[in-house]
Amino acid sequence: MKYFELDKEEEELLREFEAGEWKSIKNFTKAKKLYQAYARNTLNKTRNINIRLTERDLHKIKARAVREGIPYQTLVSSILHRSVSE
Repeated sequence: MKYFELDKEEEELLREFEAGEWKSIKNFTKAKKLYQAYARNTLNKTRNINIRLTERDLHKIKARAVREGIPYQTLVSSILHRSVSE
């Protein structure tokens, strides 16, 4: 089992949940879809960045993107995403 350290807010939420203080809401499915849309729109915002790379590195990135059949900017984005998600 993996151990997770909870912050104070998470500990309070867990305590409330375990004490049965949470109540179901009406139209749960509709509310869930609404909040999922909020989260998706918030988290999927993209921002442009400028980064300096050597021509050699850029060439290698573009070659790898061609092999994988995706645009090189998508490849760079996925590499960065995987790196920060670990």
